[in-house]
Amino acid sequence: MAANYENNPAIANFVEYLKIPSVQPDINYDDCVAFLKKQANGLSLAVKVYELVPRKPIVIITWPGKDQSLGSILLNSHMDVVPVFENSWTYPPFSGHIDKDGKIYARGSQDMKCVGIQYLEAIRKLKAAGVQLKRTLHVCFVPDEEIGGHDGMEKFVFTKDFKDLNVEFALDEGMASPNEDFVLFNGERSIWQIHVHCTGQPGHGSLLLPNTAGEKLRFIIDKFMDLRAEQKKILESNPKLTIGDVTTINLTQTYGGVQSNVVPEKLTAVFDIRLAVTVNHEEFEAMINKWCKEAGDGVTFDFEQKNHYVEVTKLDASNPFWLAFKAAADELKLKLDCRIFPGGTDSRYVRDVGIPALGFSPMNHTPVLLHDHDEFLRADIFLKGIDIYVKLLTAVANV
Repeated sequence: MAANYENNPAIANFVEYLKIPSVQPDINYDDCVAFLKKQANGLSLAVKVYELVPRKPIVIITWPGKDQSLGSILLNSHMDVVPVFENSWTYPPFSGHIDKDGKIYARGSQDMKCVGIQYLEAIRKLKAAGVQLKRTLHVCFVPDEEIGGHDGMEKFVFTKDFKDLNVEFALDEGMASPNEDFVLFNGERSIWQIHVHCTGQPGHGSLLLPNTAGEKLRFIIDKFMDLRAEQKKILESNPKLTIGDVTTINLTQTYGGVQSNVVPEKLTAVFDIRLAVTVNHEEFEAMINKWCKEAGDGVTFDFEQKNHYVEVTKLDASNPFWLAFKAAADELKLKLDCRIFPGGTDSRYVRDVGIPALGFSPMNHTPVLLHDHDEFLRADIFLKGIDIYVKLLTAVANV
């Protein structure tokens, strides 16, 4: 079985891409760029490389549509992958090894080199069938998504080059699904990372001094952790909810103090918060301010990261691209499970400039292994995904 897959040109392209170790940190993207230029040439499509930050290229392969007056479709994926702990892998993580069951093992097989190749292979099939779509497709390969996209998509959406692409709708990554469903994401939570600083009366560790940093820290931690427990309860009490539907709060760091017998003048707690899309940001910040006041004097906080609110992509009749996507999915009998993405993807930057975007990776019956050891994608699922994109891209590009 595996041998047949190795002779499949789409699988061969996928494996070749997986073998490029574009692993964080300090990536050299040259091999990715060379590979993608070769793909573009093989498809007789124009390719452009933008470099807003040195050594961080953005590669765009363009298939022009029949009607250049219409807005284009952006098909986004990222070239970088997360680090590996090689000893924990059954096969070398950049080997693209195909086992007897047709499982393709490699870092990036799910997250998300699969999708980038599936876009290109779907275009190859459409071109071979003599199809021309109404709208232009821009297949976009960006750097550094795995470290926040700050030198990639976050900067790119504000450039003239991006505006010139005239993007009206975008597709980006989703996630594997272990069951029959295909998971679709139309929004993301806002990331807030907060350092709360508690100052107080210092002194000897043998005394019961008033107004200490420790007492204030305890008050603050209790407030955040009570809210965490509340959200956990909401999630657990409703089977329809997923993690993306609630606000998550985690205490990730505490620091301060000088030695074990000295009451410190300052202690700090760090919280990682992902705000549900239903949360009012001003009200949430006002609540934190109130907690700091209640904790006592000298309690302040600052942000390590503070995402502003980004509108979710509408899944209703006001979004013609969603209607086209849904109609094609229904025709293919795909069961869509629509959710808010639990982490962060480059879609948030695209949505932030007012472009509707959906996160979708056509991988059902597949365990979720992004960032995990032994990440794999079955060859038959990968190939089926190409056919799914043939239909979906045709639908959204003919809106």
